[in-house]
Amino acid sequence: MKNVWLITGCSTGFGLALAKELLENGYRVAVTARNIDQVRDLADAYPETAIALTLDVTIPSQIKEAVDSTIARYGQIDVLVNNAGIGYFAAIEESEDEEVRRMFEINVFGLARMTQEVLPYMRKQKSGHILNIASIGGLRSFPAVGFYNATKYAVDGLSESLYKEVSPLGIKVTIIAPSGFRTDWAGRSAKNSAISIEDYAATAGKNKGDIRGYSGNQPGDPVKAAKAMILVTETENPPLRLLLGKAALKGARIKLDELKHDFDTWADVTEGADFN
Repeated sequence: MKNVWLITGCSTGFGLALAKELLENGYRVAVTARNIDQVRDLADAYPETAIALTLDVTIPSQIKEAVDSTIARYGQIDVLVNNAGIGYFAAIEESEDEEVRRMFEINVFGLARMTQEVLPYMRKQKSGHILNIASIGGLRSFPAVGFYNATKYAVDGLSESLYKEVSPLGIKVTIIAPSGFRTDWAGRSAKNSAISIEDYAATAGKNKGDIRGYSGNQPGDPVKAAKAMILVTETENPPLRLLLGKAALKGARIKLDELKHDFDTWADVTEGADFN
């Protein structure tokens, strides 16, 4: 029998593409969404290998129910994909507290709760793989998405620590860091702030317009991303970080150069801060 996957956020984007690719290739999949009607047809098409579950990752009881239902149906969870997430467009000063906190609840705390709920089963199995969907925006920051960047930096940091904790237990962790893909992230899934400050028009305003403008025309192919994620889980030594998309690789290399420049330029001051 092929691996059992539990995927959050399957109504659109990466979650939907991944669920379809897995089911078409005989994997067993727990397909989840806040509105189960959005994924019921997909599960009905594969009655032997799919289960549709209601899951809002901001509701702890639904997280527990989803994990319990997956275990009851399949007896194990081999791969957890923490995919559920939202975006938000605003300069830092324009950002609304309620929207920022909602995004953190979904992108960070929901991901963490899902992981905590699944880990006991993976520890018992002494196996498993956790894929956390971050972003190139979790390695490199951009205007207009500062708080979104903050959530993805948090995912990256949490995942790296998790990797160091669970690797000796037989559990693998991979951070998926895509650039622009043809998902709904820059469309319906991301809100704009109701506040607009003219001084940020040339920075945050411009980048927001650029991102919104190419929504639906991004170079990234979600189906190819899904195939890459499956490949990672079937690799003996998967990477801790998997970049997806040419822009992600280019952006990560730029960030490496920026870090090296600052570290090397200020090395004497850095080392001089220690006691002699």
